[in-house]
Amino acid sequence: MSGGLDSLCATAYVKGYKKYRIKVITFSYGQRAKREILQSKRFAKILDFDEHRIVNINFMKELYGNSNVLTNTNLPIPSKFDNSIVVPVRNAVFITIATAWAFSVNADLIVYGAHSDDFSYPDCRPKFIESITNALNIGEEDKINSGVKRKISIWSPSLEGISKYELLKLGHEILGDTIFESWSCYSNGKKIHRDILHCGECESCINRKMAFTKAGIEDKTVYAKN
Repeated sequence: MSGGLDSLCATAYVKGYKKYRIKVITFSYGQRAKREILQSKRFAKILDFDEHRIVNINFMKELYGNSNVLTNTNLPIPSKFDNSIVVPVRNAVFITIATAWAFSVNADLIVYGAHSDDFSYPDCRPKFIESITNALNIGEEDKINSGVKRKISIWSPSLEGISKYELLKLGHEILGDTIFESWSCYSNGKKIHRDILHCGECESCINRKMAFTKAGIEDKTVYAKN
């Protein structure tokens, strides 16, 4: 759970409606938006998860070098989808580490916040999710077949055709107005006086605004630029 809208709402939905006991993992991978990690800590307390771990994989930033907007603070952040915001195999790494933890604690479900509006990203599509699920289970198939480990399933809103705004509505029903404390901005925020605000201009901020509009929910997020 990153502290952003999608993973937050997906996790809240699984806990609130499906009544799962949840262990949450957040990744520090050298992203510009460090505030999302702070917000993940806050929501872990609000939702009273069984456990919350922050895993440091900042070495990934070194591998990406200067190529990626989300890890390189010197690159301009685009206001619409661009290949520069696609972090190479980031979600595959996240899912693999989360699955390693799941196998270790004998859990059987991974929640992944990809939704049906994310299909510009290949690793958010059902084909990817189904393939990586199969590969990870094959990697532990002897223990699974002998009953030592449980087979892993990965659930994401995209597998059920749930869009960003539909996911947002589900999350808002559980979280109420605390949902506005989530962090979507690709930057680490704009400082206005003493406040750190969403920039309001990056692709993620724009998608956030659109989702609230489509969901019919008044957006109480304060943006540096509306």
